[in-house]
Amino acid sequence: MSETKLIAQPRTTSGSPAARRLRTEGHIPGVLYGQGMTPISVTVERRELRLALSGPAGSNTVLALEVAGKSYPAVVKEMQRHPVKRSVSHIDFLQVNMNEEITVSVPLHLVGEAKTVIAEGGLVDKAVDHIDVSCTPSDMPNSFDVDISHMHPHDVIRLSDLTMPKGVTALGDPDMPIVTVLVTSAAEAAADTTAPAAEGTGEAAAGGAEAPNSSE
Repeated sequence: MSETKLIAQPRTTSGSPAARRLRTEGHIPGVLYGQGMTPISVTVERRELRLALSGPAGSNTVLALEVAGKSYPAVVKEMQRHPVKRSVSHIDFLQVNMNEEITVSVPLHLVGEAKTVIAEGGLVDKAVDHIDVSCTPSDMPNSFDVDISHMHPHDVIRLSDLTMPKGVTALGDPDMPIVTVLVTSAAEAAADTTAPAAEGTGEAAAGGAEAPNSSE
């Protein structure tokens, strides 16, 4: 997996006023840390960060984070966001070893259309938005795509049903539901009323067949 270059500047100021000033100027305060290294306070340009994370891997993009002329392989460990604006207010970068496993959350996407579920008034629902996995940065998948085309009402797709790429191990309970089907109460009521009606028709037909015998 190739690394995406992102330039960060060493940050010498600290405290809320300094952080607010940086954000006003289009910068995001952050920190780079990892095993065996002293944490480094940094800032990155908001626009450059957005571009660096705009690829298929999104926030799981492996970065070549350049600080003061030195390049560090890193991933975004955490992004803090403004509670209202939802803009990134602080970012944590984790230095990684490309040959050592790390724990990451990989987005879960639904593909296809569950026509049978829709026809019966149901709705396919993601029980989770991300799947936690263990893998090396070079084996990190961009996303997990789950085909829902063949789902039926009351079907459940579990973590154990998800195929893991080579070198990737899913973390969590294998029986954990990741995709379910929600059936509305109106759809269930319609199904309940349809079944007795069909049974009643069958009984009436049977009764009609026996009528000639009673006349004998």
